[in-house]
Amino acid sequence: MTVILSGQEPFAQGGNRLCFVHPEDDQRCIKVRRPDFTLEDLRRSKGFPKNLRPLSSFDDNLEEYRVINDICQQVGPETFRHIYKCYGFVETDLGLGLECELIRDASGLISLSLKQYIWEHGYTDSCRKAVDVLTRFWVSHRVPSRKLLTHNIMVQQTENGEIRRLVVIDGLGSPNLLPWGWLPASLRDKRVQGRIQHLQQKIKEAMDNRERGIAPSQVGFLNHRGDRDTPEPSRPGMHGDH
Repeated sequence: MTVILSGQEPFAQGGNRLCFVHPEDDQRCIKVRRPDFTLEDLRRSKGFPKNLRPLSSFDDNLEEYRVINDICQQVGPETFRHIYKCYGFVETDLGLGLECELIRDASGLISLSLKQYIWEHGYTDSCRKAVDVLTRFWVSHRVPSRKLLTHNIMVQQTENGEIRRLVVIDGLGSPNLLPWGWLPASLRDKRVQGRIQHLQQKIKEAMDNRERGIAPSQVGFLNHRGDRDTPEPSRPGMHGDH
């Protein structure tokens, strides 16, 4: 059965993919490739020697599904405290999609990204504590990831606005040719620490820009929050991805 997504507004858009609320289950989302940016386009945009790789290696959905399964085998059920669940692939009228857990607040609204949360609320005590919990989890389990970016981290809030947990929804896996598990533990520790330092730097930059009134780009800001009766969030100006 083909899931119909055309005619529905995606709640978020990344560099390569669109994210839709699953029309038959509002606790799940479906990620599909942007129709205006094919795998061939993505491969052409890469320099040598990456542009020699097979097309399948550029498919974010395939890579994400594989990586999350690998992390789950390594970490176990605790994986899903801070990484969202992937349920497999589904046919849609926009192409093959990856069906995933949709992170929602206790209110039922789709959770904000860390980037949007900081812009709207600042770096609150609740947020600092949640970031500390996330980074300790990353260190203790040596989670393989690319740069930890604020627009790839969702902030799940309770009814009273406290942060229940942070959930990483993209950027997982190792960018290296060698499998992550083949690297020495000391090197994996060093790379995890580098990811955390980068995240802390991006948070600091976000706070500095907020104080100066410099709005971030719309990357990571929601188009809507999964409730059509709720007004769309305000859109920041376009000043680059801070």
